[in-house]
Formats: sequence, C-alpha cells, structure tokens
Amino acid sequence: MSRWTEDNTASDLMVEYAPIAKGKTILTTGVTPGSVGAAYVEAIAAASPALLILVGRSADKLAKESEIIKSKNPDVAVRTVISDLLSFKSVRQAAEEVNSWQDVPSIDVVMNCAGIMAVPYVLGEDGYEHQFTANHLSHFLLTNLIMAKILAAPEPRVVNVSSDGHRVHFIRWADINFDGGSVYNKWYAYGQSKTANMLMALSLAEKLGSRGLLALSLHPGLIMTTGLGAHLKFDDSRDSDMASLREADRQMGNRYGFGQGLGVVKSLTVEQGAATSIYASFEPGLKDHNGAYLLQSRLSDPFKDMVQPWATSPVEAEKLWRLSEEMVGEKFQY
Repeated sequence: MSRWTEDNTASDLMVEYAPIAKGKTILTTGVTPGSVGAAYVEAIAAASPALLILVGRSADKLAKESEIIKSKNPDVAVRTVISDLLSFKSVRQAAEEVNSWQDVPSIDVVMNCAGIMAVPYVLGEDGYEHQFTANHLSHFLLTNLIMAKILAAPEPRVVNVSSDGHRVHFIRWADINFDGGSVYNKWYAYGQSKTANMLMALSLAEKLGSRGLLALSLHPGLIMTTGLGAHLKFDDSRDSDMASLREADRQMGNRYGFGQGLGVVKSLTVEQGAATSIYASFEPGLKDHNGAYLLQSRLSDPFKDMVQPWATSPVEAEKLWRLSEEMVGEKFQY
C-alpha cells in the first residue's frame, strides 16, 4: 500500500526521495514550461541532480524551461537537446548527440513524457500516423539508441508516461495507420499509442531486467491545465471532444463512458500529475515490480483501475517490440 495519494505533489515526494535523486543524471522528453514534464524536472532540480537533460523540438521552450530551473537552482547542470518526435531522423540525431557526450557516461533515469493527444489525422514523414509516431515509436527509438548509457548506470530506470486512455483502444496490428485515415478515430489512435507505452515498458523489463533495468509506465492523472488538450473542446455538449471520448470508451466496453460512473476522476494540477513520475523514478519498493503500470503514486489495481489486459499482455508486448523494430527500421537485440 503506497503512503502517497493523488493529492500529493512532486515536491512532496521529493522531500523523501531527495537523497536518492541527488547526483543522478535524468533525461526527460516533453518539458514545455507549464507541462507535467516541466513540473517533474523542476521538482528534481531542488535535490541537486548531477545533470538534467531536457529533450524537445523547440529551442525557445527548452531555453525557457532551463532558465526556470536555473532561476531557482543556479548550481544545477542542465543540457538541452533538440529532437522532433515526429521525425525518426531528428530522433537519431538527438541520440547521436547524447551518445557523443564523453563526460556523461551514464543516464540513471529516462522519463519519456512527451506526447500529443487526439490530433487530426496526419501520416508523418516516416509513413506512420502522428500519435503512434510521437507517443510510441520515437520514444522506442530514442530509448534504445541510448541504451548503452542507460545500462551503464548503477540502477537505471526507464519510465513511459502512458494514460488511463489506454483503455480506449488496443493495438491495431493489421492497420496501425487506420487505412490511410479513412477509418480514423482520434481517440482510438490515442488509446493505441498509450497502450503501446505500457507494452514497451513490459518488453524492456522482460528483455533487460536481468541487466538491472527497471522499466515502468504510468498514468499521470486528468490534468486540464497543460497544452496537451488545448485544441480540444472538453464540455458537456453533444458535439464536444469529451462526448466523442465517452462514446469511444463505451464502444470498448465501459458502459459508463470516460469520466462518468466508475470512471469519474478529479482534475489534478501539473505538480500533482508529476508526482507519479517522481514515484516511478525513485521509489525503492518498485524494484520488485518490473514492468508495472502506476497511477496516483502507487501500483495499479487491474480491477479497480480498469487496466485493460491488452496493455499488460507479455505476448502483445513482444508482438509490439517486433513490429516497432520493423517500423523504425532497426533491430535491438538484448
């Protein structure tokens, strides 16, 4: 039973975990100021980490977040890396840059936090739907390309920020791209990508747990104040995006629909949402739960938390690993 609740903030947890975080090197994607990822690195900065590596596609936003961190913790080392998660070429360039740093021999924690949600259909430059590309494939590629540095850490962790939205859809094995958009549902695509985040953590745990890697996934909670859903209409009108999300959820077997009945959840602040990421990164007790899915700074309950079996199956995880290798054009054999 976790001692934390969903009301705790990232800073609350860091009071206890500061001695563990001190001196660690942590790489985080999705650190736009005001985001959950930003709240995560800002909380860790107070614990004197050795290095914070901020990864994002906007140089201006990376510089701004770096300034925010430095304004409160001037002695903390921060490096920024440009990477557009909608481009495998950009991801490879970012990995090459990180691997070239001879003065950074290891990375203790990789927090894959960046993501997009329920966007219009676009087939990206690499040939895949945007949500699956940004939320899963690029993180799969980046993490594996820098794996040597991750495994060089004494107790390395890789954490994927997934979502309760994984329950909205499983992996569309025969049609990842929604038939060129002709059968596209933005929530099904989002759910598919979040399911992939969970399955990737399972695969990493299975393949590299014997070499000391702890891989986890998590749901940060419902957070309405970030830019993730700024393009969406979340009200109770019939034509709202919330209405379409509820309908997508009902189609997948939840009789109430997202945000209603058993699915009712309260909105959290970004600081509260980042708490589970802190828990995943530093809680010692998680070492016995490799591959686990977390929420509210605790282990999930498959029944109470409506965790879907398609996101926790070792068979599905291995299928996704092989498919992801094909899609990025690179094999990672461990």
